[in-house]
Amino acid sequence: MEQADVVIIGGAVVGASTAWHLACALGEKARVVVLEKDFSYARSATALSVTSIRQQFSCAVNIRASLCGLAFIRAARERFGADFGFHEHGYLFLASAAGRSALAANLAIQHAEGADIVWHEPAELAARFPWLNTEGLAAGSWGRSGEGWFDGYGLMQAMRREARAAGVTWREAKAAGIDGQVVRLADGGAIRAGRIVIAAGTGSTSLAASAGIVLPVHTRKRMVFTFRCAEAIARMPLLIDPTGVYARPEGDGYLCGLAPAEHEDPDVGDEDGPAWEPDWSWFEERVWPVLAARVPAFEAIRTGRAWACHYDLNLFDHNALIGPWPAAPHILLATGFSGHGMQQAPAAGRVIAEHLAGRPPSVDLADLSPARLLDGRRVQERNVW
Repeated sequence: MEQADVVIIGGAVVGASTAWHLACALGEKARVVVLEKDFSYARSATALSVTSIRQQFSCAVNIRASLCGLAFIRAARERFGADFGFHEHGYLFLASAAGRSALAANLAIQHAEGADIVWHEPAELAARFPWLNTEGLAAGSWGRSGEGWFDGYGLMQAMRREARAAGVTWREAKAAGIDGQVVRLADGGAIRAGRIVIAAGTGSTSLAASAGIVLPVHTRKRMVFTFRCAEAIARMPLLIDPTGVYARPEGDGYLCGLAPAEHEDPDVGDEDGPAWEPDWSWFEERVWPVLAARVPAFEAIRTGRAWACHYDLNLFDHNALIGPWPAAPHILLATGFSGHGMQQAPAAGRVIAEHLAGRPPSVDLADLSPARLLDGRRVQERNVW
């Protein structure tokens, strides 16, 4: 049977980050194998998400992870020879009177962690963002620096390339299950591993179940719509309306969407069919009317393409699960990112790699330990978006 020191199941951005950080820590001292079921990454959240980064969370640990990701992106040119198109235009969270106090509470936590977030009263919003309709708004918070969007797919490919150059084996193969310390492959093969990292996104739950680990991680559908507008908005941030509708620039157009409420957000499968098809009625009835009211320039638009993607949502507390499983410490989890995997991948991969290398963590992500599932300890993120 094939042997490996570490098998990483999932070769998208979280798995690639883990592999790259582990290669940096151990070089060729360990045999590391990454299993990725589809080298095209056509249905990976890494390729289909809106690929952005923010510090405007309500949990300190998420802010910490994002700041680590920010430092990683800013150092990308030195590490990988490219800057991956970081558009540092910020996030703009808008609040009605009902949400003002929560926005202020979040801001205090963000400032305590060192995030560069600015509070705006309605008059200040109107002055800084003259294209914005401030009717019904009680406040806003804007990321003056450190927030925006970037080429996450390119970053993933760079980490993958450099990890392979450092000796990590990348294999196009689907993991079918885990028996003790053996990873079974769908083609009938198997690999015995000293450590196993489950970083398979929406596929993580079934893999963990095969090892006797029950995870509250569910597959949920999200849709992204694009459009063009005749009127250009200079340096528009990623806008989040109090309704949850969001929009941001993308090239010479814009992309937008809205996550459904829990009661209209069923689990979906990865098979072909409606789960992978965008529903334009969602845009026409729920997204565009809000955007047109909030940004008058968006009343006259021309729609473009749209797509659906699948996120691994941790319904326990909407936070990632990062670290070893207490009852089987040879299995480490890096899943349940709930839509935040792209920005948290550098921190998650770094901490997992440090654990595998026997080093103390350089970023404190202890609150995201999977042990909290067994303890019933929720780290509730209120600013999920």
